[in-house]
Amino acid sequence: MENSAQSERLPHLHESKLFCDIKNPAFQRIGLMGRAGKRSVITSLLQIAHTINEMGLTLVMDVETAELPNLDLSNIERVKIVKRGLIGEICDLVIVVGGDGSILHAAEALARYRVPVLGINRGRLGFLADVRPSEAAFKIRQVLMGNYQLDHRFLLTMEIRDGRNILYEDMALNDVVLHAGKSVHMIDFQMKIDGHDVYRQHSDGLIVATPTGSTAYALSGGGPIVHPSMDAICLVPMHPHTLSSRPIVVSGNSEICIRIHEDNRTQPMVSADGKQSMPLEKDHRLYIRKHPDKLTLLHPPGFDFYEACRTKLHWNVHADEFSLESDDD
Repeated sequence: MENSAQSERLPHLHESKLFCDIKNPAFQRIGLMGRAGKRSVITSLLQIAHTINEMGLTLVMDVETAELPNLDLSNIERVKIVKRGLIGEICDLVIVVGGDGSILHAAEALARYRVPVLGINRGRLGFLADVRPSEAAFKIRQVLMGNYQLDHRFLLTMEIRDGRNILYEDMALNDVVLHAGKSVHMIDFQMKIDGHDVYRQHSDGLIVATPTGSTAYALSGGGPIVHPSMDAICLVPMHPHTLSSRPIVVSGNSEICIRIHEDNRTQPMVSADGKQSMPLEKDHRLYIRKHPDKLTLLHPPGFDFYEACRTKLHWNVHADEFSLESDDD
């Protein structure tokens, strides 16, 4: 079997010859999604499209991806273009090219179908999109041979309510963030968990994160890294006006309720996975709990969360002067 080093030396547009010996591939209808922003994303989309096409498998693209600038599909003989919301219904595997943000963008359309998602990393960190572009052909080959592992990630749902009326709702794979928008004033809010009073807090906001999101914005806010298999929700205050306020980890089945206190002096905003922020008024309530759907990530063999932390967060980087061994010995 070819190793990743061998596959990287092959010309990109001929990598699909690696697949000619695969009979009865594990997936037949392959979705391909990406977002504009980098020329490298277009390059990978075209390479993967040619690979899938030359294998004789069904290639499906959503309209947003197919209409990306400079994405020339004229040499792709078998490609089906569908609405973004239908790609999860039609496909039995979806490949997303981009960074972790591209996975977040795709999650809303794909989660309810439980279709597995394979991420090709053209971003910066790549905790979710974990396959390097140079290894894409080899890794896709392993997946189509049935050599992969599935990773089910739960999502959050958020609702802004006025009494019993739901004014706005959204879903998040990473986090729901209460923040002060452009204001320099702190937010004055009260929080309950499962009906129990937790605290009244003055802070720049609150990050409510899934285990998946614990390595994203919540990590920058001083929150803990939570293994993605954990059924837990992280509550990370943003610059709280008290030294005793610390991140809290609660059950994944908890319901968080946030109310803006009447003494608040700024306009709080709420955002799910960095999408459009919505205002939260004093007479509103923000409810956050586990979403009924999950996003199914697909990893080629060898994926290790701790190894990802070591490489993405540079845990193994150290200076020579900190070595325990002395050159004088």
